[in-house]
Amino acid sequence: KVSGGGFQWPTNERHINQYFKWRHSGIDIGGNYSSPIYAAESGTVALTGSGRGYGNHVVINHGGGKQTLYGHLSKIYVKTGQRVERGQTVGMMGCTGWCTGTHLHFEVIIGGRKVNPLSYL
Repeated sequence: KVSGGGFQWPTNERHINQYFKWRHSGIDIGGNYSSPIYAAESGTVALTGSGRGYGNHVVINHGGGKQTLYGHLSKIYVKTGQRVERGQTVGMMGCTGWCTGTHLHFEVIIGGRKVNPLSYL
């Protein structure tokens, strides 16, 4: 489930409901509550939280200024400071926060800037 950009696709689901654009800082991948969410690369969990529109979310720091964010999770399986491996299940897809249907909001952050995740998957 890896293409040219280096990060692993973060779920088994493949349907993109919404793409990266000026008012949407990631991609939304549709699915259901039984869809696991995977770490796109090895790293350290920088944040687990709730709120800010993302609902239950996880941020993983991959080093070198690279981070990924996983939003709207129904369950979170990792803790801040925990080391995670590429492909490890970090949570389950959900609809928490500002959400209109079950999906994963996935962001790639490079040097503090949100970039198009499809360029890195």
